[in-house]
Amino acid sequence: MPSTVEKLGPSRVKLTIEIPFADLKPHLDKAYKDIAGQVNIPGFRKGKVPAAIIDQRFGRGTVLQEAINAALPDAYAAAVAENELVPLGQPEVDVTKLEDNELVEFTAELDVRPDFEVPDFAELSAEVPAIATSDAEVDERIEVMRQRFATRSDKDGAAEEGDIVTIDLIASKDGEEIEDGSAEGLTYKVGSGGMLDGLDEAVTGKSAGDEVEFTSELVGGPAKGEQADIKVTVTKVQSETLPALDDEFAQMVSEFDTVDEMKADLAEAVARMARAEQVNAASDKIVSDLVAKTPFELPEALLATEVENRKQQINDQLARAGYTIERYLEDTEEETAKDADEFWAQVATNAETSLKAQIILDKLADDREVTVNQQELTELIFRRAQQAGTSPEAEMQHMMEHNHAPEWMGELRRGKVLREVVLASSVTDSDGNVVNVAAVRPDGSIDETVEAPEPQAPAKKASAKKAPAKKAAAKTEDAKAAKADEAGKKKAPAKKKADAEEAKAEEA
Repeated sequence: MPSTVEKLGPSRVKLTIEIPFADLKPHLDKAYKDIAGQVNIPGFRKGKVPAAIIDQRFGRGTVLQEAINAALPDAYAAAVAENELVPLGQPEVDVTKLEDNELVEFTAELDVRPDFEVPDFAELSAEVPAIATSDAEVDERIEVMRQRFATRSDKDGAAEEGDIVTIDLIASKDGEEIEDGSAEGLTYKVGSGGMLDGLDEAVTGKSAGDEVEFTSELVGGPAKGEQADIKVTVTKVQSETLPALDDEFAQMVSEFDTVDEMKADLAEAVARMARAEQVNAASDKIVSDLVAKTPFELPEALLATEVENRKQQINDQLARAGYTIERYLEDTEEETAKDADEFWAQVATNAETSLKAQIILDKLADDREVTVNQQELTELIFRRAQQAGTSPEAEMQHMMEHNHAPEWMGELRRGKVLREVVLASSVTDSDGNVVNVAAVRPDGSIDETVEAPEPQAPAKKASAKKAPAKKAAAKTEDAKAAKADEAGKKKAPAKKKADAEEAKAEEA
């Protein structure tokens, strides 16, 4: 089918496509057949109504419209492939010419992936924090395990640091109980802090049945930040006994026979996590550097839609958690935004960076003909099931019902090409050491057979000028139709900063 491309901007084109009637005829025949099977006309059997009678009764235009609607998707897809375009959204289609028994002409305006030059990967660099593991992290994990198997016993005497108290609490102001300011049956470890200022001092030395009052600043609820009178009733005091850290404990909580073996395994687990986090940080920074060194303009409509979707998603999550954006910013100390305007500006910036990264990685995957096999998709489904606490079968069903397969395949392709980019880049830690990213497996373990890369000298700039950006009609033969789209399952941002960051900028 003849088609032409007119560039309307760096990332927008207008396709003009002709459909000869020879190509439209199969769709016309089907339209007549479908209409004949749906109508009852005296003198004709159902399904045997002649085309002329259908034209007379319903109009030739009705049949043509149905045939054209059926032909448009294939004609559009063929023109996109012929002109090697990569759509970034749905087209705006308009039938501009209809000559019965001759041809149909229509136009499609659409946003497409713009032309851009990707820098040499050797020019990309990232500095990540040096790995600093310590025995304290291992001891902390062991302490958590001991706490899990601790035993408690009721205590007649006064509460001391380390004891567990059960308390009822009432907060009031000027003699009036504060809304949502009371709680019963709270358990609290004396000396742990983190609930109310002054609570440790108030309950220390108190026994079951004792009451105590003090003044403190509320840390939650509608009266958060206000001073209130706190009345605490101790209903139970318990002492806590931790199991001894011996070989018997190691055998109970692990597959190891001795404490030393268990500690060595925990130390390796801590190191693996630190290495995996370091590689993830390197990937994030390399992506940011890649985006910064690959300048191009995003389609305005695409970016606006993405920003609006993210804002809606965050507002929905905040509403479900009973938060406003102002209260969220006030409650989250780690949040860097000073007010709502700055917060939404960060959301917009993150959306732009994320979309650009996705478009760049998709182009690289197309150029390198990166493919995804069934095993890789299966492994992704198992990972998603583990993260969501569901079954692989449930994730598979979700993928099929919502047609997520292309999206998930795209995610895998981008991940594979990103790995190539990071391996070819320069990654050092804050101590100046080269990070051997290639040797770190996904679980953080080390492949000893992979040698560390040599420090790379700064890449020299090419003396020749870059070739001008190619026109849409001259794009690589391997470009495929793709739509920039992100999915995601965000956490409630009211929990902590990390959850808000995930809602604000999902990784490419």
